[in-house]
Amino acid sequence: VQLQASGGGLVQPGGSLRLSCAASGSIVGIKAMRWYRQASGKQRELVAVITSGDDANYVDSVKGRFTISMDGAKNILYLQMNSLKPEDTAMYYCNVLTTWGIRWGQGTQVTVSS
Repeated sequence: VQLQASGGGLVQPGGSLRLSCAASGSIVGIKAMRWYRQASGKQRELVAVITSGDDANYVDSVKGRFTISMDGAKNILYLQMNSLKPEDTAMYYCNVLTTWGIRWGQGTQVTVSS
């Protein structure tokens, strides 16, 4: 199974983007799906996670601005990002945690700049 992330781009502060992460096939045994980001020169950080039970959690810096969701039927993970700030600029990665292991998608670049 491969994960394909998309939806990144250049956006002005205050703008919105929606990231998508599509799986190449059905994924069994999903425990959680997650979005991470890594800004230049910084460590990768967990941004948002959604469990198979639809419980969602966020890093404090994005609470109230980002929403993670999952279309289980289509095996697509989303991250709706609103009120974007320059400090949200980073490469964003999706990740799936399953009963049999972890899979990472390739990154999609988000740049917030005027």
